[in-house]
Amino acid sequence: MRLIERFLGGYSDNFLLALVMWPFASAAFTLPILAYLYHRDGRLRFVSVASTYLTVLYVLGLGCFTLYPLPSGDAGPGITYGIPWQLNPLAPIGDFMREGFSVIPQIAFNVVFFVPLGFIGGRLFRWGFAKTVVVGLLASFVIEAAQGTGLFGIYPYAYRTADVDDLIYNASGAAIGWWCAALLARVLQPGALAQEGEVTHEPGFIRRCVAFWLDMLLVGLVGSTTVGVLALVGRYVPGFGWLDGLLTGTPLALYLHIAAFVLVEGILPWLHDGSTPGGGFVRMSCETRGRTGARRLVFYAARLVVMGGAFLFFPFAWMVLALFYLVARRMPYDFV
Repeated sequence: MRLIERFLGGYSDNFLLALVMWPFASAAFTLPILAYLYHRDGRLRFVSVASTYLTVLYVLGLGCFTLYPLPSGDAGPGITYGIPWQLNPLAPIGDFMREGFSVIPQIAFNVVFFVPLGFIGGRLFRWGFAKTVVVGLLASFVIEAAQGTGLFGIYPYAYRTADVDDLIYNASGAAIGWWCAALLARVLQPGALAQEGEVTHEPGFIRRCVAFWLDMLLVGLVGSTTVGVLALVGRYVPGFGWLDGLLTGTPLALYLHIAAFVLVEGILPWLHDGSTPGGGFVRMSCETRGRTGARRLVFYAARLVVMGGAFLFFPFAWMVLALFYLVARRMPYDFV
């Protein structure tokens, strides 16, 4: 027991670092997973949301446990010398003969660390056994390569041991996790998949947020790409130098992004029964009921104003909208 406590004690700072980074990483990585689950299932349950957040924490923890602490100071591993790779798959036999049972916790935790990955693959993403093990093997390889190359060249030397046996242990852990998910599925089946093409006209607040986040990624991509193309044309195509001057001397870039916003949040859903590109991915329509003529036009104008304000005054505006939705069970423009 003391051996295990001493082993875990060496990783307490790593876990604290993962907890500190968790809220920030969740904002970047949770939404893509939620979007995928919405697209696959057509709905999102509390268990799926909680599992997604825990998945982000697990990935952070995995990175912190295996790569942290980083080299510091003017000397030491990774700074003035490196730690050689361990490429002998039979090395654990020699370690056991020299050190006895003290090597068991290290081996066991290398397996256990990847059991959640296998469970997530089998349960949350519903991957097959082979795919789950391959993903576990690839994730392990990336970690070992990072350790053995000084975090891919950031440090001049390797600062931790890249061990080929860890690939075997980690892949084994992923396999065990997948089998655990398969055993659980016999007792508690995952939710049935939604029918392809099923679209809801009564989306919840979280689904609306995920759709809007996807739409804003598209707005940024369209706007930035357009600005970049115009800048290249103005700089390198004879006779179009005025474009480069126009981009630097006027707020044209801002206007192009506004036009992309109107396209994604106004024109495209108007033409596709209320589904923006992000809304179509998570199977929702912003039109909660049928509207025609001037009323539909006013609805989309009000929606553009509300969503534009939500983007400009993030995150305060989203907190206000969340409270509004909690009370009214709809968005302000839904009253049109």
